[in-house]
Amino acid sequence: MLEVSEDVRAEIGDDEAESLLAGVHAPDAYDCTSCRQPGDSLREPTSTVLFVGEETAVLAFAHARCVPSQVVPVDEQQLRGAVESIGQGADAAVQPAAAPPEPEPAVRVSIPEPITAPPTAPPGRPQPAVLGVTCGIVLCGDTQHAALVVEPTGPIGRPGSAQGEDEFLSLLTEHGFQIVQDVNQAPVRPRAGWSVLMAMGQLHAILQPSATGGSAAWWQAHQPLQVTPGWRAAAARKSEVIMYAVPAGTIGRQPREDLLRIAMDRAAARGLLAAGMLPLAGT
Repeated sequence: MLEVSEDVRAEIGDDEAESLLAGVHAPDAYDCTSCRQPGDSLREPTSTVLFVGEETAVLAFAHARCVPSQVVPVDEQQLRGAVESIGQGADAAVQPAAAPPEPEPAVRVSIPEPITAPPTAPPGRPQPAVLGVTCGIVLCGDTQHAALVVEPTGPIGRPGSAQGEDEFLSLLTEHGFQIVQDVNQAPVRPRAGWSVLMAMGQLHAILQPSATGGSAAWWQAHQPLQVTPGWRAAAARKSEVIMYAVPAGTIGRQPREDLLRIAMDRAAARGLLAAGMLPLAGT
């Protein structure tokens, strides 16, 4: 009951597509690359999802009810990182279409929402401040949105500036993010090129436009971040994620989503909350 879209067929070739449809290379059982729940290609409609980088391609499988068969362009570095994070054996839900580095066993940690990723230094920024990212569900009006809240550990200045002034929000507003006055209102999209990268059901990076074209990592997780099924479902339902950003020391780490929302509302009231609606890249 496998579905292979024309785009996927064009990438893998007719012979490989026919082999998949005949069940030669398709697994009977798999973990859905979208919802991460078990699937059975013999009993339920199953989509083939091809993640394609510059040199590497990874074929994954998903419930057809979760995502259609499709080709998902992914940054090569991010794709290789995703492949390396997948454990060997039955837990691996992909088949590499090009020889990636030998995968290491994945580390799986169960963390209640909201989830906070270990901060990582943004590329090209020499200052000691790093970015921390928290995942949570935010209610805008009557709609639940998957959201990321980004907060540096210290002031973020412009490249080459030695004044020590925090220009984190102004740098983002120059890219089309908007200062939020009411968290209940969903924000607009920033400039093209910004997106949230998910691969194999895990959060990998926030991408920004690259000066050479395409996208580059603006923030990258030290290791793929395991998100909750509710967050992943909300992101997949609308194929977008709201990114909120605040200056250092505005919100901090909140142990519950209701406390996170209170802190965000306070930041908005002070004019310290910027946001943008980012498309979801990957599944």
